[in-house]
Amino acid sequence: MTIAELQSLIRRMYHEKDAARGIEGTFMWFSEEVGELATALRGGSKEEQSLEFADVIAWLVTMANVAEVDLEEAIARKYGGGCPGCGKLACSCPDAEKP
Repeated sequence: MTIAELQSLIRRMYHEKDAARGIEGTFMWFSEEVGELATALRGGSKEEQSLEFADVIAWLVTMANVAEVDLEEAIARKYGGGCPGCGKLACSCPDAEKP
């Protein structure tokens, strides 16, 4: 499944509810899922971790839908040419810097 396909699927399943909740409420759900992922990474099984990664991606896509951002295009624009910091495919930015 591509990012665009996932974004379209999530939109078809949930957009009416997501739009009514708004970006702030959706961000709160996203944040909760990130916390659940952190818990799973600290001590959950691979299956639990896998499901939490899926939830985090789904809520990220949901926020993009509510904000009307084409996530696949945004990712391609920012990362399609390599690291946004140094421009290389294999990042050579210093570890102390966020690329």
